[in-house]
Amino acid sequence: MQAIDALTQQARNLANAQHVPMTPAEQEVARVLQICNACRYCEGFCAVFPAMTRRLEFARADVHYLANLCHNCGACLHSCQYAPPHEFAISIPRAMAEVRQHTYAAYAWPAPLGRLYERNGLTLSLALFAALTLFLLLSIVWAGQGWGVLWGRADLGGNFYNLFPHNLLVGVFAPVFLFAVLALGMGVRRFWKDIKPATSGADLTAPATLESTHDVLKLKYLDGGHGDGCPNEDDAFTLSRRRCHHLTFYGFLLCFAATSVGTLYHYVFGLVAPYDLPSVPKLLGACGGVLMMLGTGGLWRLHRRRHPEHIARSQKPMDLGFIALLFLVAATGMALWLGRATPALAALLCLHLAAVMALFLTLPYGKFAHGIFRTAALLRHNTEKRRPNPVGLGAD
Repeated sequence: MQAIDALTQQARNLANAQHVPMTPAEQEVARVLQICNACRYCEGFCAVFPAMTRRLEFARADVHYLANLCHNCGACLHSCQYAPPHEFAISIPRAMAEVRQHTYAAYAWPAPLGRLYERNGLTLSLALFAALTLFLLLSIVWAGQGWGVLWGRADLGGNFYNLFPHNLLVGVFAPVFLFAVLALGMGVRRFWKDIKPATSGADLTAPATLESTHDVLKLKYLDGGHGDGCPNEDDAFTLSRRRCHHLTFYGFLLCFAATSVGTLYHYVFGLVAPYDLPSVPKLLGACGGVLMMLGTGGLWRLHRRRHPEHIARSQKPMDLGFIALLFLVAATGMALWLGRATPALAALLCLHLAAVMALFLTLPYGKFAHGIFRTAALLRHNTEKRRPNPVGLGAD
């Protein structure tokens, strides 16, 4: 049975390679992995290298899987004896980053939106934010509030529902949020369908799922393989990237929890926003907003200083666009809370709503998708490693 499984997998890989020719970026990942598979110095660094050793060849599906399993910490680059300027020019972080960028667009749904965002992420994000802000401001004026509402000449009582009724906001944002969920779901479904046969084809198990959840929540593979963290612009190891990712990730979760609790307050308990301290939604939102601002500010600084071999140059706009929108959502949310009782309420509300809508609209096509794809890759890795090694690769 083991031999049959191995032959079936080999046939699938060959069919994949024949029907979908690999791009130059995918061919480069396959090349460097062949060399790494012979060296194996970095075998204990992260999940990529144990997964690599289960393969003798790297077809397109394997490349996509391993590229999204890579956490881009950069530790392997600084430990590699074949890194540039060596003639082999082994740069796993850059090669993987270029393929990951391609997968975000290749698996995007609808595909044209993925291609649009791929190389114009920062410009598109900021332009969308500005356009939505202008649209919302004009909507207030045309709805009968007049230009005076923008200069604090209208009595809003510190309640933003006097500008945009609750049902109107739900009617606008719910479809945008559901579209983002649908688009992300369609993209990761196609990704999962492609990589599952290349990763043993076995169904998920409870132990594999629990281990993957632990790895995601802890950001396990941003420790550099030894717990000291990842290098950034030089050979010095630091935990800064891991900490900034944690601040951003858990800040986002707290803000989402604040919105969810606010929804329960409104529809279940009849408690209508806006809420003030020490209410649960406000505590969650305030803590989440502060964490997101600290995390995204740190990530922006670290990203601008990263070693050039750690990232794909063409992916910078996508990364920075996502970081900028997350920061704007947090900063405008905090400003709206602090300035709710001031004449700036209308302008602050429009800025915050525009930032949130721009973030939702771009979620399926930007750097947020890497979290979803990476989780899927970790699930397949923790499933695959519980299977026997393929025939010909030795004992487990």
